Amino acid sequence: MANVPGFGTRREAREDALAVLYEAEISGDSSQEALARRAVPPSGYAVEVALGVDADRERLDGLLRRHLDRWRLERLAVVDRALARIAAWELAHRDDVPTGVVLSEAVALATQYCGADSPRFLNGVLRSVADELRGHQPEPASDDP
Repeated sequence: MANVPGFGTRREAREDALAVLYEAEISGDSSQEALARRAVPPSGYAVEVALGVDADRERLDGLLRRHLDRWRLERLAVVDRALARIAAWELAHRDDVPTGVVLSEAVALATQYCGADSPRFLNGVLRSVADELRGHQPEPASDDP
């Protein structure tokens, strides 16, 4: 699939946005400042996500806090928190990205960059966030009789 034009570009953009948000949080800077330090600018979607998360951070954090069962947002690892914010931002602002894609991309990145329990934990939190933001979305109809 790597030879398919455009395949993975949003996944790579999410990964770049994750790196920007991580750097910004660790340094105490804004995403704009973290982006300015990059030797190679990330894709437009990565910039949109990183700046979008910054612009809507208060709302996103409130949303995530409502769905963290017996956890504080500040207690999450920095990468977990950044991934949760990215997914919540996409759920809130990008209706063109299907819920299943948002969730599976967050889980895939958590599998790659986070602890062993993070993918399942984030999936549960983000499913709850998705239900609040987008309501229950039925599974696509099957072609089977």
